[in-house]
Amino acid sequence: MIKKFASFGSLLIISIFLSIVSPQFLTVDNLLSVGLQISVIALLAIGELLVIITGGIDLSVGSILAFSGVMTSLLLVNGFPISLAILVGLLSGLLLGFINGLIISKGKLPPFIATLGMMGIARGASLIITNGIPLFGLPYEFSYIANSKIFDIIPIPVIIVIIMAILVNFLLKNFSFGRYTYALGGNFEATRLAGVKVDLHTIKIYSISGLFSGLGGIILASRLSTGQPTAGTGYELDVIAACVIGGASLSGGSGTILGAMIGALIIGILRNGCNLLNISAFWQQIAIGAIIIIAVFIDQYKKKFNKE
Repeated sequence: MIKKFASFGSLLIISIFLSIVSPQFLTVDNLLSVGLQISVIALLAIGELLVIITGGIDLSVGSILAFSGVMTSLLLVNGFPISLAILVGLLSGLLLGFINGLIISKGKLPPFIATLGMMGIARGASLIITNGIPLFGLPYEFSYIANSKIFDIIPIPVIIVIIMAILVNFLLKNFSFGRYTYALGGNFEATRLAGVKVDLHTIKIYSISGLFSGLGGIILASRLSTGQPTAGTGYELDVIAACVIGGASLSGGSGTILGAMIGALIIGILRNGCNLLNISAFWQQIAIGAIIIIAVFIDQYKKKFNKE
């Protein structure tokens, strides 16, 4: 609870500061633009959060996003129906996430190594399929997914994020799926001895993470109207940062959907503020990297303090 209030307090302070130094910050258009810009990161953060709660890590989210976007775009440029292309994109993400979970649970590989390998495999596959060239010529109707607005105000990707966040939050709080997820990160061995099928649950978690990456890839392809094999490069840093800033512990056992969404907002607002103030994008990366280190340091310090 303290972590959640701390992240919300940070969001409030940053917002107040930017509203003072930049009159454009609090305009409706700018705030909706921030929402649209962070929508993909927020979707990936939902899946990543589940993985982090179990004490794992998924470094392949950006590459799976690219692969799913490429697969969707490939079908679209070859004349397949939009609904089928979207389904294949989602299943592509789900499949790669399933493979991650299978390697980790049955192959007993550390999540860091397994997902690092998948990061290279998915990215390489995307580049091979496209010959390293973006796929153009996507149907105009496909762009409606990411570029349309509800009541001509709220971008559809923002609505999708809100719906997905509510659904997963409900799942975590009201079903055994949520209890098992937190238990897995809190004490893996005790959870196994309690009769929980930890391997199966691990596979489920990574499959869901892959599914959300696939959804993010489809939305990004729709927004750009191209299938970019290099899409999502570096997204894993932003996604992990969103979860950690939002109060999730990399040791597992803690974290909330609301916290992850607040973390994604903080990153989005920081980037937006830097753009409004004409601060180099290179400094943005330094700031996000520093925030991750500080957040993890505080988390570790609190754990050590509580033990003492």
